[in-house]
Amino acid sequence: MFTIIMVVVISQRIVELVVAKSNEVWMKKRGAYEVGKEHYKLLVLLHTMFFLCLLFEVVYFEQKPAMWWFVPFLIFVVAQIGRVWSLVSLGRYWNTKIIILPGASVVAKGPYRYLRHPNYTIVGIEILALPLIFQAYGTAAIFTLLNVAVLSIRIRQEEEALSKVTNYDELFSQRLRFIPTVEKK
Repeated sequence: MFTIIMVVVISQRIVELVVAKSNEVWMKKRGAYEVGKEHYKLLVLLHTMFFLCLLFEVVYFEQKPAMWWFVPFLIFVVAQIGRVWSLVSLGRYWNTKIIILPGASVVAKGPYRYLRHPNYTIVGIEILALPLIFQAYGTAAIFTLLNVAVLSIRIRQEEEALSKVTNYDELFSQRLRFIPTVEKK
């Protein structure tokens, strides 16, 4: 079970990197630029080390799925659905990097109608839920905290950049970062 899930998730991440590169090229041809190059290396390191540490903890300590594995697994599956919803909603604007296209209208559909950063929320849920399936509590705890630390830098830089050259403030000034809100019509 562990091998199957890891192959699926890592394959998904590789496909996402290909899509992200294509989207980056598309956006840069239209005048976009990258923000946060310094912390992007930390994000790549975090995600790489997450998978390596998860693999190590499960294999070295011979961890088996928890008796209640279906709970974090179900949470993980729901997060995957949310992940796809987020990425499809952003379309060509989705990226693993912070790529800013001046003058573009910020996407405010799909889960972005309710949350400022649904994809970051979903990634946080994945980083917590995936290790819990296999009782990899150390990986779950350490990487959840590291993810929060990196996102605290990333989100600030992303919001500052979007505020300067898009309609971000106009659309999202009333929405909390991770708390769902209902739009007033």
